[in-house]
Order: sequence, then C-alpha cells, then structure tokens
Amino acid sequence: MNFLEERIIRDGNVKEGNILKVDSFLNHQMDIQLFEQMGEEFKKRFADANVNKILTIESSGIGIACIVARHFGVPVVFAKKTQSLNLDGEMHIAEVESFTHKCKNQVIVSKKFLTEEDHVLIIDDFLANGCALQGLIQIVESAGASIEGIGIAIEKGYQLGGRMIRNLGYHLESLAIVDAMDAVTGEITFRDNATALEETE
Repeated sequence: MNFLEERIIRDGNVKEGNILKVDSFLNHQMDIQLFEQMGEEFKKRFADANVNKILTIESSGIGIACIVARHFGVPVVFAKKTQSLNLDGEMHIAEVESFTHKCKNQVIVSKKFLTEEDHVLIIDDFLANGCALQGLIQIVESAGASIEGIGIAIEKGYQLGGRMIRNLGYHLESLAIVDAMDAVTGEITFRDNATALEETE
C-alpha cells in the first residue's frame, strides 16, 4: 500500500452515492506535505516526458498541479469553468459533465497560454467517468499541443474513465486506484498499481 492509499484509509470516508470524501486532506483542506510526496511521485512516473506546461481544471486540481509543476519547473494553466471579465482574447472551449455536481460546464483556456509549442502534463485530483479529462484533452488537441501524460491522484477503477483514457493510448498514471467501496462498512479496496500498468501493455 502506497502513501496516498494509506492516507485514504486513515482519513477518507465512503458515503452513499459512490462518494469518497477526502476533503480533510486533498480537495478542501489541503495537506501540502502530502502534495509534495505526490509531486515527487509524478516526477518519477513521468521522468522521461518532455513537459513544459501543467494543465488542470478548477478548482480541486489546482493545488496538486502547482506542487507537481514545482517539481517539473514549469508553469500551471488551469481551465476555468466560468467566463469572467479577466478572460480576454481567443479561447479554447470544451464542454464537460461533472460527476460530482451532476451538471455540464464549459471549460475555458485562453489561447495565449496553450499553443502548438506546448508539451502538456494533465493533472487532476479524481478520475471517475473521464468527462473532465476528455474536456482537457479536447482543449489540448484544439491548441495543437501534445499530451505527454496524465496524472491522477485518485482513480475510481470500477468506473469506465480510466480504461477509456488508456485505450485511447494516453500514458495515464493514477497514484491510488479504488476498485471497490462499501458505504456501510467503510471498506475501500485498492488495485495493485502493477495491475493497472499491465492493462496498457
């Protein structure tokens, strides 16, 4: 069991409706020391990737992405979910459906900050059905940039997102892959990461 799996067991909570609450350390209150470990691990897993930009989506992925970016020595761009006054010029836009919030959002990245010269590592906190990732992939492709890899903190392995993204040929690394959760007992079953890697071979 790795450091993130251990933390999920210790401080995570399984709720009805297929919800894994990790808000005490990951996506509300943030444990920066844990994020440092995650950043180190992603740097190891994508050591051979030519990365000059990290891309994530607001808001829960931003903290993780910033620490990962520090390990790579590159900037972070985050896709915004709402048009705001400080967004100007031409935009890359994709529509994504949120598993958590049960709604559709447009995600937006300024064309100034993502171009065909960029080599992108996508970082996010959760992967469930893959809709957010598909939106980010669409934005990178519309920019003509290249995707060097995708790093996820927690993947719900029993949902289709991870398999779908891997089947598209992307190098996807998830630090913790949850294969099953029981809201009654609170039990969480993790997949051996070696198994996850074998699926791509």
